[in-house]
Amino acid sequence: MSLVDRHVGFVDALRRAGLPVSLAEGLDAARALAVIELTERETLREAYAATMVKRPSYRPGFDTLFDLWFPPVTSALRAPRETGTDADELDLGQADLARLRDRLAELLLGDAGATGDPAFAEFVRAMVERFGRQPAGAGRQNWFSYSVMRALSPGTLMARMLDEVLRGQERGGLAEKVARRRLTDNITGFEDAVASDVRRRIAEDSGVEKIARSVVKPPVDQIDFLRVTKADLAALRREVYPLARRLAARLTIKHRLGQRGRLDFRRTVRASLSTGGVPMVTHMRPRRPHKPELVVLCDASDSVATFSHFTLLLTYALREQFTKVRAFAFVDTVDEITRFFAPGTDVVDAITTMTREADISRFGRSDYGHSFEGFAEKYGDAIGPRTSLLILGDARSNYQRPALATLRRLAGEARHAYWLNPEPHAQWDTGDSIATSYGTVVEMHECRNVAQLAAFIEDLA
Repeated sequence: MSLVDRHVGFVDALRRAGLPVSLAEGLDAARALAVIELTERETLREAYAATMVKRPSYRPGFDTLFDLWFPPVTSALRAPRETGTDADELDLGQADLARLRDRLAELLLGDAGATGDPAFAEFVRAMVERFGRQPAGAGRQNWFSYSVMRALSPGTLMARMLDEVLRGQERGGLAEKVARRRLTDNITGFEDAVASDVRRRIAEDSGVEKIARSVVKPPVDQIDFLRVTKADLAALRREVYPLARRLAARLTIKHRLGQRGRLDFRRTVRASLSTGGVPMVTHMRPRRPHKPELVVLCDASDSVATFSHFTLLLTYALREQFTKVRAFAFVDTVDEITRFFAPGTDVVDAITTMTREADISRFGRSDYGHSFEGFAEKYGDAIGPRTSLLILGDARSNYQRPALATLRRLAGEARHAYWLNPEPHAQWDTGDSIATSYGTVVEMHECRNVAQLAAFIEDLA
């Protein structure tokens, strides 16, 4: 494969993995290749990263794909070993397991993984070659990292390595914590190096394009809300707070520009002196900026459970950005859940308590119409001329009455009303969805991930 083909394939793989790489950035990367030493692999990596990686959260996926498209070695052309090292005195292919574990402990006691030591890289490749290969029929083989980890068990070396590092020092203090953290990071580096070499070998056997499509997880801002895992929620929490500040700022701008202040009599009279006392230009007092009020109405049914978790994270963050935030959840009946998100409460605990105690379900099936009518009857005074109404849900109402007139009245009483729908636009109005009908009353936006939420906020101006 030529360098041009490899470059084009790498850029295409980044885009398929969800990293936003424009045509101009791809050309910038190609120009960078002309001014660097191509044989220096880490320089090549940083040149690509500098031109095509926009956010830190994109870097892990970028590094994984870079290692696939620009591997440090290939099985057909192995890098020569460094001479004069302990690795040469040990036959990595034939040594017994105890000696291999001793060698691994020596490497982990240093910073071999972090510094890119050739001996460390050679050890990793040898261990994958020896323990990672599993037969898979005539003329075929599979590669696995778990079999390498099971054979060497690097985690069980921790006690021995701590004894070596802390020889003569008191145990249980700061020195042990620092040493344990460093060794844990080195073990993680070894595991990552083994996984990277396994991916390289699978790519050689099956084709780099095939494995590239399955090995990289989408960036956190492009993870579908309806497929979020518990592990993803922690990362999403870090994305929420900047978005909450931007949303509050956008709604404040719209409020400030949407209505002029009162007449500034002094400035108007002063300006009229230049036109013989005739007030040709009137001057208005600027409106005093203030934080807007927000009402969040959130579908908490099972079909959008992970999305409702994210929206409640957003509500929790928005509480600090608005003068007043009132949150309501519903399945087929509605209840106010603001009380569960009191200052100082852990948001995960609040969501758990809300699920257990809030009166939001009678039969367990979504009923938007009944929920809107119940909200208007019990909490209609929550919406006023200074309120922004934010509805979050998939607009699937199990073929129940939509209560469009009630929703139209609620939206008319609010200053702004928006609906965020976590389903793809192509699925709107399929089955029991009445998204378009609700969209004629409240401006509806597809919001399947953080990137689309950020785009929605930017478009508010």
